[in-house]
Amino acid sequence: MKQKKWSRILLYSILICYALVTLYPFLWAVLAAFKPYREIVAGGMSLLPKNPTLENFNYIFTRDPLFPKWILNSFIVSTIGMIVNVILNSMSGYALARIRFPGRHYLFLLILAVMMVPGQILLIPNFLIMKSLGFLDSYKALILPGAINFAYIFMMRQFFINFPKEVEEAAYIDGLNRSQTFWKVVFPMARASVATQAIFVFLAFWNEFLKPLLYITSPEKYTLTLGLQSFQSQNATQWNYIMAASVVSIIPIIILYIALNKYFMQGLRIGGDK
Repeated sequence: MKQKKWSRILLYSILICYALVTLYPFLWAVLAAFKPYREIVAGGMSLLPKNPTLENFNYIFTRDPLFPKWILNSFIVSTIGMIVNVILNSMSGYALARIRFPGRHYLFLLILAVMMVPGQILLIPNFLIMKSLGFLDSYKALILPGAINFAYIFMMRQFFINFPKEVEEAAYIDGLNRSQTFWKVVFPMARASVATQAIFVFLAFWNEFLKPLLYITSPEKYTLTLGLQSFQSQNATQWNYIMAASVVSIIPIIILYIALNKYFMQGLRIGGDK
């Protein structure tokens, strides 16, 4: 028993040290956003700013007129992409789980096979397709290639397979057809899995850099990730402004996680139980 206790203490000590090493750069970046430039370049290991200021945030929003526009662009693309994904992935997962149609098994195997294809391989074909459709330098090129995600179709299929059929049968008895049953009964009861999917899809669109770099050429249409790269090139040594811009970029992610944290954790528990 004593040996087990010391083993646990050692394990927790290692985990705490690892957490501190991991969190320190993040905390430094966040708190550096509130430091003047001279304090950052002066060096040192101090986290807390000696002369905290909001001038860095004031600069990026007032001196760079495109920065608020980049935030809005990312929010629009991420929100629309998330909504489209949640709807199409959930409907596809439900169809594979509940509707019996010819070739369903082979279609599911095809989805599993496509999941193993690296996304980088599809960049050039997608670019050529978007170019032929005339979608370059528009948000359609960012949203349409990612309108569905086979990994989340698989996740929703697994959820609906374990969904009680008795609930759907009761809805049929009450006079609902399959479409009404899905939208009024099944989909609302899948909110934990839907919220988990929504968080990850939103994060994927929000953090996407390579696709905007390929498809978007107009600075006023940049998403935040591409805009940050442009902002950094313009302010190469102004770390106070760069840190402030980086902090602003993670705020929507934190807000979304806090808002959906309850369903997110519930979805993870459901997935683990299954």
